[in-house]
Amino acid sequence: MRSMAFDFMRPRPALRHLLATLCLALLPAISWAAPFAYIANFSDDNVSVIDTASNTVTATVAVGVNPRGVSVNPAGTRVYVVNQFGNSVSVIDTTTNTVVATVALGNPLVGVAVNPAGTRAYVTHLVGTVSVIDTTTNTVTATVTVGGGPHGVAVNPAGTRVYAAIQGGNSVSVIDTASNTVAATVPVGTRPRGVAVNPAGTRVYAPNYDSNTLSVIDTTTNTVTATVTVG
Repeated sequence: MRSMAFDFMRPRPALRHLLATLCLALLPAISWAAPFAYIANFSDDNVSVIDTASNTVTATVAVGVNPRGVSVNPAGTRVYVVNQFGNSVSVIDTTTNTVVATVALGNPLVGVAVNPAGTRAYVTHLVGTVSVIDTTTNTVTATVTVGGGPHGVAVNPAGTRVYAAIQGGNSVSVIDTASNTVAATVPVGTRPRGVAVNPAGTRVYAPNYDSNTLSVIDTTTNTVTATVTVG
């Protein structure tokens, strides 16, 4: 089977269950806004809302085609869902569990991250760009060219840097949020898929899908300071 990252056609029904499993393994398909968790169901085109106190599904929200990435704003009032082959982002109101806006973007999408202020959402496109969405107007205000096949995306606690895992370039792109330009490109392992920033904003962690490693990036120097062998 071809790599999902570079297959720009919607998967055939026979492959959808397998791809749903892969999505959960490769990228964050779950996001939290206490006391609820939001899970993107890739094959069913919806999002499950789970009450974490009782571990029960309290609502199911229909979104776009093949939802994949999920991110909740800091206030817990909005959930942003990337519809990979629907080429859009669904915005869910957490009070009513309804879609209140749909942002059309074009091109297959993968990851999404909301900044700490809740004012911007960053969405990765497989074709090699990151869209910047103004969450007040639900419009795209900038498009940043990164590298081929960007997947996971994360924002640092200060909201000044966005980190995107570039699978096609075996690197992590560092985006300056003030200028919406790439400030640095950090070589990592082979085919990085996800990315995470520590609470202090001093380290970025990127799992490398084909290297079976985890790259640890120092955010001051934008260099890899350690490589951890995993399974």
